[in-house]
Amino acid sequence: MTGEKEKTFIDFIKLVSPGTPLRTVIDDIVRSDLGGLIVFDSDELHNQNIIEGGFRINCRFTAQKLFELGKMDGAIIVSPDLKRILYANTLLNPDATLFSTETGTRHKAAERTAKQAHTFVIAVSERRRKTTLYYGQSRYYLKSTDELLRSISSNLQVLEKQREHLDEQISNLNILEMSEMVSISDVCKVIQRAEMILKISESVKRNFTELGKEGNIMQMRYRELLRGVEKSEDEVLRDYANIPLKRSRTLLENMTFDGLLDLESIARLILEKPIEESISPRGYRFLAHLTLSEKEISQIVKQLQKLEKILKAEPVEFEAILKNRASTIKEEIRNLREQVLSGKVVC
Repeated sequence: MTGEKEKTFIDFIKLVSPGTPLRTVIDDIVRSDLGGLIVFDSDELHNQNIIEGGFRINCRFTAQKLFELGKMDGAIIVSPDLKRILYANTLLNPDATLFSTETGTRHKAAERTAKQAHTFVIAVSERRRKTTLYYGQSRYYLKSTDELLRSISSNLQVLEKQREHLDEQISNLNILEMSEMVSISDVCKVIQRAEMILKISESVKRNFTELGKEGNIMQMRYRELLRGVEKSEDEVLRDYANIPLKRSRTLLENMTFDGLLDLESIARLILEKPIEESISPRGYRFLAHLTLSEKEISQIVKQLQKLEKILKAEPVEFEAILKNRASTIKEEIRNLREQVLSGKVVC
């Protein structure tokens, strides 16, 4: 199974999304009240004698052929690229000492085979009419199209509400920055809301992958809701965090939803200051809306260190960096500040 080990579970979930030949077979097996085992071939299957008996087929893969062969009791072995059906009616004989959370014989064999052979296995339950996917140590229950659509619709409603709150909190932070009244709590609320949106989006992303082309319209709305969220969070982190951006992102990604609900935890881990303390932004987020390069922004922040100093700075203080553009940028700063305070610009 050369090269297949680099695949992720998401890659295999794409193979069983609605409209694909493999999903057609799975749906036909479920509708026919049949059970089934479909195993992707790997070297370990043969080297460790995990498969026994059956018939060597070695024919071109089609959904119809796979379904007809699935009427037999044993497992079907398909090629890693899903171009050929290799064996049918085989017995899976994985290591019985491998831990399995399953109770049924078919699903125990599927889970252990996936672990031992480091491959992808599909188990369709005849009694429960459910399909379970196994890949290595991972397991996933395949949802119906209706279940996926309901789940995505529900999560999009949550994302819409969270995005509204995030935009409000960013607008509030903008005004507080212009007034030099920012607290650690204000910053943590923005980080908290943005990270919640990103975490929710990860579960929605898998649902879209599983749904395939069926979710194209809803995916447009999903992308719209996520637009700019990660960028805004990164800009806030650059302005306020006392640790490198990459480290901040890692800490936030590892936090649970319960952890994110605790603003003091965010303040302690990311900003390294008490929640009630005042804080001043460095100015990266504000300056990003001016006609400045990333290098110029970094130089200005390095020189003046805080947004409040940048706002009050005279053109002469920018001349070493901007030369003949100093007066123009000072005017841009003044205009942007007024627009922010009037609510016309969301930084």
